[in-house]
Amino acid sequence: MSNGLDDVVAAETVLSDVDGNAGRLIIRGKALSEISGRWSYEDVVALLFYGFFDDLPHGEKLTRAIGAARSQVFEGLASSVETLAAIPLYDGVRAGVAMLPDGHGLDDALRLVAAPAVLTAALLRSRNGNPLIKPDPSIGHAEDMLRMAGREDAEGRLSQGLDAYLVTVCDHGLNASTFAARVVSSTHAGLTAAVLAGMSALKGPLHGGAPGPIIEMLDEIAQEGNARQLLQTKVRSGARLMGFGHRIYKTRDPRADALKAALERLHDLPAVKERLAFAELVEKEALSVLRSEKPHRSLDTNVEFFTALLLEAVGFPPEAFTCIFAAGRIAGWIAHAREQYQNGRLIRPQSRYVGPVVSAAA
Repeated sequence: MSNGLDDVVAAETVLSDVDGNAGRLIIRGKALSEISGRWSYEDVVALLFYGFFDDLPHGEKLTRAIGAARSQVFEGLASSVETLAAIPLYDGVRAGVAMLPDGHGLDDALRLVAAPAVLTAALLRSRNGNPLIKPDPSIGHAEDMLRMAGREDAEGRLSQGLDAYLVTVCDHGLNASTFAARVVSSTHAGLTAAVLAGMSALKGPLHGGAPGPIIEMLDEIAQEGNARQLLQTKVRSGARLMGFGHRIYKTRDPRADALKAALERLHDLPAVKERLAFAELVEKEALSVLRSEKPHRSLDTNVEFFTALLLEAVGFPPEAFTCIFAAGRIAGWIAHAREQYQNGRLIRPQSRYVGPVVSAAA
């Protein structure tokens, strides 16, 4: 038996399929390459939520409904932002989400979709001593997220990059955070409880907490000037190269290609062009080092590498990266929670006791 539940099928789902051998991700019948950079996040929310909420609006109506939910979250939580800003950023976002009602309906779901975007922007501004910016319910989710954070985006190109990111990470099979959300939903707790379970699992450095250190690694290599030597030293010391290798994918992570394409659409921005060119050199050296040092393992570029670069390019600091990940993945958590609630049983696996045996009384 594997302690990590490898190859154990724990759910049947219509939401996403991860083919690790082929390097392919399907989101509800759509290849990732069909939707990332082409569909808005609101479109993907509609795709994931379809069939789980009877009153689900579509198109512009859904965009306006999510916008209205952002305003509701802001009005409800603005008075708590100063308190939440005193703790680590991700913990503050999670604590803010915990203040939302724990229901099962569409209104609950849309508030949850809105919450990480509103809270991340508000907490970043509060921590920097800047006044909060109210949501604009008339614009798209990614655009408003950047606007609330105070990011200048005159041509809308940065919001397009952020939108592509949110779409790319919206769902990914039965990963640790999604499984956590389904377990909680199987008890018939509400959507907020399920989402909080997902957020807690996402925090860990082996899951959503991984992209931030990639910026540190790139900066360290830029300062030291010898990528191969530094990467070899890390690998030989037993350190993991963040941004490379994946539990499921035995080839290149398709999300890495989707995010690299989003970055390339920002290529003419001077800071992005220079950073991407440098990162591509580091990626090439890292893959070469991994093939040399670990020839029997299939370790390729994963989503984290270009996540870090794209979120940096649109203007978020590394401390916010996991918050933005949650802002994208939350649609998947909600959809899985509803699927489990409607179709599944209480998740209650067995364990095998391997501790000391107590002798029977004489």
